[in-house]
Amino acid sequence: MHFIELNATTLHFKKTNGASAAPALVLVNSLGTDFRIWDEFLAHLGHQGEILAYDKRGHGLSGVGDAPYSIDLHMRDLAALMDSQGISDAVICGVSVGGMIAMALHAARPDLVKALILCDTAPRIGDVKTWQDRIDIIDANGIEGIADGVMSRWFSPEFLKTQPAAVAGYRNLVCRTPLKGYRGTCAAIRDADLTSQAAQIDVPVLCVGGEDDQSTPPDLVEGMVNLIPNAKFERISSCGHIPSLEQPEYLAHLVRQMISRCPTKIDPDEQCQSEIYKQGMQTRRRVLGDTHVDTAEFQKSSFDKPFQELITEAAWGHVWSRPSWTLRERSIVTIALLAALGHLDEVAMHARAAKNTGATREDISEALLHTAIYAGVPAANSAIKTVKNVFAQLDASGE
Repeated sequence: MHFIELNATTLHFKKTNGASAAPALVLVNSLGTDFRIWDEFLAHLGHQGEILAYDKRGHGLSGVGDAPYSIDLHMRDLAALMDSQGISDAVICGVSVGGMIAMALHAARPDLVKALILCDTAPRIGDVKTWQDRIDIIDANGIEGIADGVMSRWFSPEFLKTQPAAVAGYRNLVCRTPLKGYRGTCAAIRDADLTSQAAQIDVPVLCVGGEDDQSTPPDLVEGMVNLIPNAKFERISSCGHIPSLEQPEYLAHLVRQMISRCPTKIDPDEQCQSEIYKQGMQTRRRVLGDTHVDTAEFQKSSFDKPFQELITEAAWGHVWSRPSWTLRERSIVTIALLAALGHLDEVAMHARAAKNTGATREDISEALLHTAIYAGVPAANSAIKTVKNVFAQLDASGE
């Protein structure tokens, strides 16, 4: 866990460092939640760039602060956090109030935003009376007084029916939100209208709406497409207000597609060769491991130095660093192709490295099964023998 003091409050966040040229991904959660709502989504995502998630003020383990809440205040917290972590030109994915914060961030700090993914949100959500009524109930009865109603709006009827334990857990999450933080963020949503800012957004935007969302109905979310230039809309079936909880795998698919359409940091027309080489070496080390790469670097001579630079740049700096596939997916395909071509030394190298990419032994077995059908049984059989020897060596060494 990481904590930082910004804007007179403590923010709780987590950050994973990237190993590719993919843009950073910043996740902004909804009212009454913390960054745990992204856990299962991230398990499906396989993003190779930096990832930043945080508990906005008044939520999770972040401080409540003393300043009156507003979308602008939440936005300034996010901007300060991104600045502190050296993150800019990022894909911002926000759900509900998180989407409002994302829109405000683009308006105030366009340098921080490469693209927006706006989930179950709108430039204006509800009306003053609706939010004031909720605040009055909270003042009288606490968050418990609204919790059941929140659950009915968050989730689809099917999820409510079939996942009672999960619903109970998420109800706990809402009820354990600091009262001042929940109430203050309700007031921030009540007072916000980002219509003019949304109309000025000039980066790619994906608007996502759950088919069964009762908080921000999908028609409301889809309406942003007519307001925001370069916006597209995706309706998610069997999903309520928080797609990362109810449809995490499909949301991960949509986010991967969006990121793949964003230009990467490494562009041969814009970046010098040394930067491509540096990126390639970083990815190469992540996949093959420091020991393997250090040995190869030590053994290279003037004769094979151009070759080593070529594969570091072309294979590792370009192909392996592209964000559209995960390292696991590239590992599986690479092993199948090498097996089909009979390059058994390379098969062994990549089978040994699979533990660094997330490719399992079952993945490799399936890849070689496909090799047998589409490239021939003898090629697959030779590769299987090679891989079994690698696995035996790894087991013997305890790796």
